[in-house]
Amino acid sequence: MCIRDRARGLDVDEFAPRLSFFFNSHNDFFEEIAKFRAARRIWAREMRETFGARNPRSWLCRFHTQTAGVSLTAQQPENNVVRVAIQALAAVLGGTQSLHTNSMDEALALPSEEAVTVALRTQQIIAEESGVVNTVDPLAGSFFVEHETNKIEAQVYDYWQQVDEIGGVLPAIETGFYQTEISLAAYRYQREIDAGRRAIVGVNAYADPDEQLRIPILKMDPRGYERQVGRLATIRAERDNEQVAATLSALRKAAAGDTNTMPAILDAVRAYATLGEITDVFREVFGTYEEPTWI
Repeated sequence: MCIRDRARGLDVDEFAPRLSFFFNSHNDFFEEIAKFRAARRIWAREMRETFGARNPRSWLCRFHTQTAGVSLTAQQPENNVVRVAIQALAAVLGGTQSLHTNSMDEALALPSEEAVTVALRTQQIIAEESGVVNTVDPLAGSFFVEHETNKIEAQVYDYWQQVDEIGGVLPAIETGFYQTEISLAAYRYQREIDAGRRAIVGVNAYADPDEQLRIPILKMDPRGYERQVGRLATIRAERDNEQVAATLSALRKAAAGDTNTMPAILDAVRAYATLGEITDVFREVFGTYEEPTWI
């Protein structure tokens, strides 16, 4: 993205301070901290040395973190409170600017109000009681953390080298490189659990065969679907459908060309085009992505 913007004549310091990222925080406490620290270091270095950014704000890696939904278990769901707290603390110690803490019951259903409140209180306890937010990069200088940070940095550059050898990001996507790496990592992780080499408390370690669910689970109103369908039918009946068709046509033209599609999307939204109608335009123009069949 930075390379394309520079090719269009846009100075890196004009847009780099506005870029941000979305990261995930998993269970390995120190590894996650090192991962975030490595990302910040790499971004600063690449902005300065590769892209020639001069504005110090361009060197700052801004990122939001969400705790790892994949780590949540349906068994003994109360344990997920501890998992989320560890993951959230790692993100804060790693330098995240914003944070989403998952709820304890998300492996079972959409979160209940009680579970959401506990997730929010987890953030608030870290922010208000732990003291970790009072120091920038509090683990800097730790031999172990610095070693892990350096190791992850080196591994990132190794990955970039592989992507470069494939021909870049788009060829890597088209050939299934990223998808394969993710699938293999998930497969190895599950195999470790199945073989007992990785302990998941409540699942393959300290399991309770007589466990009974003790937390309230959100129950959805089965009539909610009918109500939403009714609201959608009302919108379609009351809106100016000729205007909707015109905005969707303009969006189709923008998507098929090299025009920025955002103004056309906003015009369609203001005309009360539905999300489905808007995404149908993109499907018509770009098609639907399918995973490479060899994966």
